Amino acid sequence: MSLPSFINWIDDQQSHMVQTTRDWSNINSGSHNLAGLSHMAKTLTVAFAPTGGEVEILASDPMEITDGYGDISKIELGPILRITKRPHANRRVLLCGHMDTVFGQDHPFQVCRAPKDGEMHGPGTADMKGGIMVMLMALLAFEKSSECANLGWQVVINSDEEIGSFGSARVLKEAAVAAHAGMLYEPSMPDGTLAGARKGSGNFTVTVKGRAAHAGREHHLGRNAIAATAQIISFLDGLSGKRQGFTVNVGQITGGGALNVVPDLAQVRFNVRLEAIDDQAWLLKQMDQFLNIANDQDGIHAALSGGFSRPPKPMTPELDRLFALAASCGDDLGISITHVATGGCCDGNNLAAAGLANIDTLGVRGANIHSDQEYMITESLTERAKLSALILHRLAQTSENFFSKEAK
Repeated sequence: MSLPSFINWIDDQQSHMVQTTRDWSNINSGSHNLAGLSHMAKTLTVAFAPTGGEVEILASDPMEITDGYGDISKIELGPILRITKRPHANRRVLLCGHMDTVFGQDHPFQVCRAPKDGEMHGPGTADMKGGIMVMLMALLAFEKSSECANLGWQVVINSDEEIGSFGSARVLKEAAVAAHAGMLYEPSMPDGTLAGARKGSGNFTVTVKGRAAHAGREHHLGRNAIAATAQIISFLDGLSGKRQGFTVNVGQITGGGALNVVPDLAQVRFNVRLEAIDDQAWLLKQMDQFLNIANDQDGIHAALSGGFSRPPKPMTPELDRLFALAASCGDDLGISITHVATGGCCDGNNLAAAGLANIDTLGVRGANIHSDQEYMITESLTERAKLSALILHRLAQTSENFFSKEAK
């Protein structure tokens, strides 16, 4: 099948895409760097203006956090960029990305190096500033398509994906409900393999309070919060494998102070991954039962905070159909499109929970994300932009029956 002319236009944008992605990578936009995220949002506002969509910068909702004493407070998060075009079209696609990275202002990994041997190392190059560039070029190319008037689209780029998307959850859900299909720009595997089904995820904290006492004179009067927390940690670790695909990772332990004082405060923070949505209620029941036992100990009080931010994302007939379309577009471009299940999760989980079938790894090919060895494969910028542009083109061409979801 002959390819539309705008596909060749994307090839001519390679050097611009590389340089702009490098510029974006050099803007620190760690999830808690509000100034950097504001700078990034303004930069992206200018970059997306040529698409002709209506550009808005929205405020995120505050995020609840648990401090070292178990107290819950709210913190401000960075902005959300939303761009909308043809919102009343009969077919609508939601394209999502995130401008935040895991690298804060104090992280040593701050500089994006010039491309070498087909790779470009830098913070967020793969996850996912390169992906945002792919999204942008795909949209610019699609707007050159003779079919573009048939398809409406909306872009949502949030600032808190790396910390659970609590502040942008409401906007993401509203956008998902209004769309027929979703395209997200997390990086694919280095060989181009995409993510299919995804596990769900939740982050939790157990804060244990005991009673301080002199470790020598009055040890018997103390109630050791660390010792009680150790029992909880052993229980948590033993939950892994109790359900199919269910794991608990104890990621952080804090507590105690001077060695001659019985510690009266300790915390354990942990992450849960699960394949089945029913496992959410199962975990909470297990935790409630065990913490009731822990709290029966004299002078010990243990409290659970946190929650599930991303439900599991299973394969569905609608998602299978969307992957088949992507694979067909890949065949026309000479790209093999395959997918595998993964334990990772992203905003694609949230959109799927709202009823929107979505492919969530349409970004660049890359690796070593969340580390100072992160890189993207530079040729994948145009490669993946062509794939997304062609998917949009085909969605604009296809009959409305392709979209089984009723958007609002």
